[in-house]
Amino acid sequence: MDFWYSIGSTYSYLTVMRLSALETASGVTIRWRPFDVRHVMVEQNNIPFKDKPIKTAYMWRDIQRRAHRYGLSPEIPAPYPLPGLVLANQIATLGVEEGWVADYTQATYRRWFEGGQPAGQEPNISESLREIGCDPSEVLAAARSERIKDKLAQETEEAMKLGVFGSPTFAVGQEVFWGDDRLEDALLWAKEN
Repeated sequence: MDFWYSIGSTYSYLTVMRLSALETASGVTIRWRPFDVRHVMVEQNNIPFKDKPIKTAYMWRDIQRRAHRYGLSPEIPAPYPLPGLVLANQIATLGVEEGWVADYTQATYRRWFEGGQPAGQEPNISESLREIGCDPSEVLAAARSERIKDKLAQETEEAMKLGVFGSPTFAVGQEVFWGDDRLEDALLWAKEN
């Protein structure tokens, strides 16, 4: 199953923090697929929370309720939106290649939602990378390369071709499930099909 996500998506916190345990429990192999959700939203003229205070308040309360059910302890509201969204996802794209994407994503979301440090900015970047055993200066140099920028753009285009319009999204072949509340449905579909 492909897990299409963008660091910067608030609801993805709920998925990111429990996905490894669910992968083990379900026996379904999950491939982490970072993409640039901001690009997708702009392309679709879909800015979900900008200038929508009632919807934004609902989102934070909804995340808080769901997080409690999952045993998570976010500090709500977390800093949002993220100016460093693209850089955070460039780092994650490099992490896919180097095998540490899940560890990095979980560390950066934990610092963002539980420590108030925006993902894609310092000190979150360096602290998250050091936590998982990476050298921040080396990772940042590689993540800012044209090759990684291009790779993130390619992944974003692939997500859009598949029909991904938000984060988190789960895909089993061409079957798409959107939202953290569809994670269990996607895992069940992956097991049965």
